[in-house]
Amino acid sequence: MRVKCVLCEQIEKVKPYSLLAKKLRKRRIQTYICNECYERISEKTIERRKNENFKLYEEPKGDPHL
Repeated sequence: MRVKCVLCEQIEKVKPYSLLAKKLRKRRIQTYICNECYERISEKTIERRKNENFKLYEEPKGDPHL
């Protein structure tokens, strides 16, 4: 199965019976990100978290209907 990275548009081959291929076939909305882009994003996220201006917005706990 051929897949295309949404960020760098690099085309890669994935084994057709792998778990990733099954997820991509079943949920068309789910996107594929190559390993290089995934590593780059994770490194930049770690750098941003070290910054004191980084704020992680989480859902408030409690009754969701209020």
